Amino acid sequence: TPQGWLRGGIVSFDDSGRLLDISVSDAVDREAGVEFYDGVLIPGLVNAHCHLELSYLRGKIGRGCGFAGFADAISQVRHEATESERRAAADYWQSRMEYDGVVAVGDICNGDSTFGIKSHSHIHYYNFIEGFGLKTTDFRFLDRIKAEAETAGLAASITPHATYSLQDAPFWVLAAAGERLSIHFMESRAETELFQGKGTLHERNVRLGVEVDFMRYGSPTGRILASVPSDKELLLVHNTFITEQDIEAVQERFGEHVTWVVCPRSNDFIEGVFPPVDLLRRCGGRIAVGTDSLSSNERLSLIDELKCFPSVPLEERLRWATIGGARALGLEDRIGSFEIGKTPAAVVLSGIAWSDMSLLPDATTRRVL
Repeated sequence: TPQGWLRGGIVSFDDSGRLLDISVSDAVDREAGVEFYDGVLIPGLVNAHCHLELSYLRGKIGRGCGFAGFADAISQVRHEATESERRAAADYWQSRMEYDGVVAVGDICNGDSTFGIKSHSHIHYYNFIEGFGLKTTDFRFLDRIKAEAETAGLAASITPHATYSLQDAPFWVLAAAGERLSIHFMESRAETELFQGKGTLHERNVRLGVEVDFMRYGSPTGRILASVPSDKELLLVHNTFITEQDIEAVQERFGEHVTWVVCPRSNDFIEGVFPPVDLLRRCGGRIAVGTDSLSSNERLSLIDELKCFPSVPLEERLRWATIGGARALGLEDRIGSFEIGKTPAAVVLSGIAWSDMSLLPDATTRRVL
């Protein structure tokens, strides 16, 4: 709840899932008409960064290949599966997220392959229609994909992919076009090195015969500050190699409009590093959590992501995965916390060490309402 932990708490909902009341009982397991669960009851979870359409890539790419190597591997394997295999994988993992208690997802889309699945889901999908390609100049096809999402009843916004994957003019156009932006940011040290004309991303561009026209920004942060309107709702995703200077400069420009989304298991898979959440916390950053895709993860489990930060109080981590994600997607008035009038769902978190309220290795979640 907004007040923190409630021992013996009772949450009452109407038939539509709207929260009517929050109370406390010393004998909750003996209250008439009350379902009792042994665990922690939390609001529905929010996966702030996912690529559901890449679920068919689970197990296809080796761990520890580094960022440029991972980009090359994605290019090699992403066209190998059949359409039915892709759909089956996405269908299974979206159902698994539903079972685990995910109620909203910020999902990256490079096409319309998952729209049919999502339109029948109990999960609210906010679809980020992503533009990338250093050799692409005309991104009007993204408007068609966005229109198809909206025709299917899905929320959608056009967004640039990253500071290293678009030339200058397209980046400006896409940043201005999107109502809400989700930008991969500082996932690799090579992103900063690229702006210095060195590193693995620079070497990859040289190998592919690609010249870039955005070096004058000096850094990924410099490009974000100069190219993204300050009033945009902005999700910066990964942030594995950000510095205190980066955080302060971004937050000075965007204020409450920016959310820092962390995907630790993906970062560990690709480069063996974790995002600096203690630095983000010290700087007062608004944090949310994502799973990234199954090309760089084994499961789409937010609780597994939270297990990566055992030194952070559990209540704080759960806020990242609930109200933090809800705010990032503009859904905080509906989900993310147990507050009267909201429809947050109810999820049982089991596998808790009660002595210090920490997550055990086998901690899991299950939606019960």
